Amino acid sequence: MPAAAGPVRGNHSSETLVQPRAHTAADARWASLQRSQQERKRVMREACAKYRASSSGGSSSRKAVTARHVSRVFVEDRHRVLYCEVPKAGCSNWKRVLMVLAGLASSTADIQHNTVHYGSALKRLDTFDRQGIAHRLSTYTKMLFVREPFERLVSAFRDKFEHPNSYYHPVFGKAILARYRANASREALRTGSGVRFPEFIQYLLDVHRPVGMDIHWDHVSRLCSPCLIDYDFVGKFESMEDDANFFLHLIRAPGNLTFPRFKDRHSQEARTTSRITRDYFAQLSSLQRQRTYDFYYMDYLMFNYSKPFSDLY
Repeated sequence: MPAAAGPVRGNHSSETLVQPRAHTAADARWASLQRSQQERKRVMREACAKYRASSSGGSSSRKAVTARHVSRVFVEDRHRVLYCEVPKAGCSNWKRVLMVLAGLASSTADIQHNTVHYGSALKRLDTFDRQGIAHRLSTYTKMLFVREPFERLVSAFRDKFEHPNSYYHPVFGKAILARYRANASREALRTGSGVRFPEFIQYLLDVHRPVGMDIHWDHVSRLCSPCLIDYDFVGKFESMEDDANFFLHLIRAPGNLTFPRFKDRHSQEARTTSRITRDYFAQLSSLQRQRTYDFYYMDYLMFNYSKPFSDLY
C-alpha cells in the first residue's frame, strides 16, 4: 500500500460525528463520554509523540503504514467502520456486532463462536488493494478497544492454558514445559498441558523464546499500530457497555443493536477481574512483576492505565 507519512486520520472522528447538547440526561451522558474520548486520544497522541522523539533521535520523520500494520483491522463498509481486534478485550462480541451491522446476521445472539473466529464473513483491511486500503484509512471511522494489560494477560493465560486446547497446549505448552520446568514429566511433555503462570511469564519475558509471540498476549501497540494509525475512537473493556453503545450511537447504528455482554467461552467461569489478576501475579517475584510491567509499559502509558502494584517503578 502507499506510504502514509504520519498517523492516518479519518474524516469521521467522534468530534465531528455528534454534537452533544446537555439538554437532557442522555445528552449530558453523551457529552461526558465525548470528553472522555478526547482525553484518551490526547494521552495516546502524546505518548506516541514521546515515543517517536525518543526512537528517532529527535527526528520528526515517521514510518510508513504498511499492510502488516492493518492485518488485525476488520472492515464494515455499510457503516464505514474499521475495527482493530485486540484479543481478550471484547473482540468476539465486537465481531458479532460488525456482522450484524453488515447485514450478515440479524442478532448477535445467533452467531456462534466458531463463526466469529474461523469464518470469513468479515474482511480484513489488508485483503484490499492499495487504493482500497488508503481510501478506508482516510475516510472510515477507526476504532479499537483496550484492556488493563495485566488483566488481559491473565485472561489469555486462563483461556488458553487452564482449559483443554488443541492448539495452545501442543504448540506453546510443550515448548514452555520443555524449557522452563525442571524434571517435567513425560506426560506433561507429551501433551503440553498444565503450564503454570510463572512458567508462562518466564516464556513471555525470554528474549530467546522457544516459540514466538501470539496475538492474545502481544502488545496493543504492535497489534494496532496506534502511533501510525490515528484512531477516532478508543474504548476500554472496563467501561465496555457505555463506550460500546456510545460508539454505536456515533455511527448511527440501528437503535435496537446494543453490545452483547455474554461470555463467549467458559461461560460458567468467572470473568478475569482485578482481584483474580492480583492472585495470579502474587505467584511471581517482585522482579518478574517489574519486568512484566516493563514489557507492557507502552500499553500502560498509551492508554493511561495506572501501575497495578505499588512497588513498580
